[in-house]
Amino acid sequence: MNVRKVLFSACLLLLASTTVYAETLKIGLNYPQTGRYKDQGLQQRLGAFLALDEINKAGGVMGRQLELVIRNTRGDPAQGAKNTAELIDREGVQMVFGGVSSAVAIASGKAARDRNRIYFGTLTYSNATTGAEGHSYMFREPYNAWMTAKALSQYLTTNHAEDDYFYITADYTWGWSVEESVRKFSGTEDTDRHQGVKTPFPRALITDFREALEQAEASNAKVLMMVLFGDDMVRALNVAYEMGLTKKMQIVVPNLTLGMARQVGPTIMEGVIGGSPWVWNVPYELNYPRGKEFVEAFSNRYEMRPSTAAASAYSIIYQYKDAVERAGTTNTASLIRALEGHRYTFLKDEQYWREFDHQNVQTVYVVKVKPRNTIIADEYSSDYFSIIDSMPGDQAAQTREEWEERRREAGKPLRL
Repeated sequence: MNVRKVLFSACLLLLASTTVYAETLKIGLNYPQTGRYKDQGLQQRLGAFLALDEINKAGGVMGRQLELVIRNTRGDPAQGAKNTAELIDREGVQMVFGGVSSAVAIASGKAARDRNRIYFGTLTYSNATTGAEGHSYMFREPYNAWMTAKALSQYLTTNHAEDDYFYITADYTWGWSVEESVRKFSGTEDTDRHQGVKTPFPRALITDFREALEQAEASNAKVLMMVLFGDDMVRALNVAYEMGLTKKMQIVVPNLTLGMARQVGPTIMEGVIGGSPWVWNVPYELNYPRGKEFVEAFSNRYEMRPSTAAASAYSIIYQYKDAVERAGTTNTASLIRALEGHRYTFLKDEQYWREFDHQNVQTVYVVKVKPRNTIIADEYSSDYFSIIDSMPGDQAAQTREEWEERRREAGKPLRL
């Protein structure tokens, strides 16, 4: 009898001292750790881990700790799709996000769709992502080429209406999308007057950029539209500076990020104009408290300012958390319904996930790079951007009729 009492007491003690942990909630980050877009990929990773740690310290998502599983896309669409399949099939992630190249995001999104998982596009600007190639499992957090072009063109038509343009464009879906959109809204569709050249992607050489820039110089255009991204933009802009073109022409980089600006440096970047869905000084200049909190937490943790890519990844994880908690489940169909039409204010002013195409509709900013002395006066030498114009998201985004026209041209259904 005494033995039974001892065993019973031991069992009670064991039960009392054992903590039961809920299974982690896995999410997958699919980003370029290597290749020409690696800097933007690193920023996604940093922003994602900051969000993850904050959420887990606050109790997780419905009592479950988030676990981030990462894969390297290398900037390759096939690798992105393979990674997405592996993240879902082998790792058991409930959501995947990431991508820098739109081709990678589109391929990865389709792999997620085939496995009944949501894919959040983190840096994907091609109109096709939520347009001709859109589907109900793809949600794009940043703006798209159409929105960029419309906001940029508002500024350019006011300040460069009579000038000739020259386009240097990366030869893939994002580049085509941006050039087409900018030409449409800036009134530069006449390719005899406003000339252009395509550069190879993803393996452009310095000689390709030099040849393109020599054609730009010979054209006598006043506006040089550099539809390039990541390391390609960095290398091309360095060559443009060496040739003296930054003093002869107004350089415009439609999708401008802090990471690219830092790589080029303040001397060469001064005066460059571009578009962005968010820059780190927006919360301070326009008084968005939650945005300030993010900038300060990121800066203190990593000793650098966050870029658009970091803000996008950070926002996506919080939006996923919010959707799961509002839906009360990780079920994909329920999360899609929870996200569609949802409005929120987070790092900037109000944004929303548009129901018919899953585009995140938000304010678009036009920025101009400040003088070198102003840039380096910042604690982290990163005060690059002056906000010179902006456009509300609903004004910048395609209408439903315009979206349906693109879907019809692509032979796609008029509903996701």
